[in-house]
Amino acid sequence: MEFEDFVAADVQTDEGKIFIRRAGSGPAVLLLHGFPQTHLMWRSVAPLLAEQFTVVCADLRGYGRSGCPPSSPDHAPYAKRAMAKDMVSVMSKLGFDRFSVAGHDRGGRVAYRLALDHRERVQRLAVFDVVPIADAWERADKNLAVGYWPWSLLAQPEPLPERLLSAAPDAVIDNALHGWGSAPGTFSPTVRAAYVEALSDKAHVHAICEEYRAAATIDHEHDSADRNSGRRIDCPVLVLWSGRGPLNAWYASEGGPLGLWRTWADDVQGKAFDGGHFFPEEHPQQTAQELNRFFRSDS
Repeated sequence: MEFEDFVAADVQTDEGKIFIRRAGSGPAVLLLHGFPQTHLMWRSVAPLLAEQFTVVCADLRGYGRSGCPPSSPDHAPYAKRAMAKDMVSVMSKLGFDRFSVAGHDRGGRVAYRLALDHRERVQRLAVFDVVPIADAWERADKNLAVGYWPWSLLAQPEPLPERLLSAAPDAVIDNALHGWGSAPGTFSPTVRAAYVEALSDKAHVHAICEEYRAAATIDHEHDSADRNSGRRIDCPVLVLWSGRGPLNAWYASEGGPLGLWRTWADDVQGKAFDGGHFFPEEHPQQTAQELNRFFRSDS
């Protein structure tokens, strides 16, 4: 859990501090976490990747040990566009003009926005257990509202979601870690405690809610504008999703997650992964093997 061979650092961007851990050598790989996690989710995957790559694990703005820039009425400071710009700045300051990126959940959405907005920077893109924001909202129904409750609850106007999260961060963590398909024993008490602590700071709770509000508004607008203009992801894309989760069933008529992602990119591969929503933590060796195979193609 401790990232023993990784160097921890705060990287200052134009808009705040991004916390990272870094190790390894060779082509650069950026790993981005989801909700309600932090960079800690990569604790068992990152060391395996660092045998062949320079691996950077980052906390997204508003999460973990990263800063919480002030927001605005349109939530733009917490749009995936702003969060992707953070990562371009971080990788530039670390000396990487081009890199590959893998993102899980919210991090997957930052990752594909990075590939759309900064296509000259991204060599390969891996997205885990997500579909594009526009596709998710435009196909939303009772299943999404009930099954992925953070999408609707955390997007409500402040202060309601902030008050609810702040009142019971342990309940939120337990619902996610044990109710989203992961096998028993995936999360140790130490990891659980770290995630609860990360969700216990009021500034970070507000930032996370702003990120969800952005997903329901400005992120959807950005996706729609790209789709309407024909803008596409032009790097190779790896899509992995939970074999125990709902994505296959929800989007079967569209060809599942692969069918949806192929409307955004030409070079798309992937499959359902044996595990719950948090399969990178449940099966880190298999996850690292998939990423090693995919990222090695450009190494």
